[in-house]
Amino acid sequence: MKRKEELVGIFKDVDENTLNLILPLIDEVVFIEEMMRELKKLPFIRVHPKNPSKQETTPAGKQYKEFSQSYMNAIRILCSILNKVDSNAENELLKKLADFE
Repeated sequence: MKRKEELVGIFKDVDENTLNLILPLIDEVVFIEEMMRELKKLPFIRVHPKNPSKQETTPAGKQYKEFSQSYMNAIRILCSILNKVDSNAENELLKKLADFE
């Protein structure tokens, strides 16, 4: 099952108007997950070759942090929608998100 289908399935009990409203947010969540997966393959910290105590965050590290913040905000919104509908669906969403690596 594709990731988007998994997430949309969690919202099966949400009314059609709300579902149409959150579909772009679900697309964003899937996109952010893909980007974060790719960024994890890159180094996040650059160590100075002559002075190891000097370290700086790489562009990949900065992007990962930004994506992570956007991801958490989107998840909070989706969870708040599920709270209004069904707490079991929220638990299912949290379980599916735990599968994200």
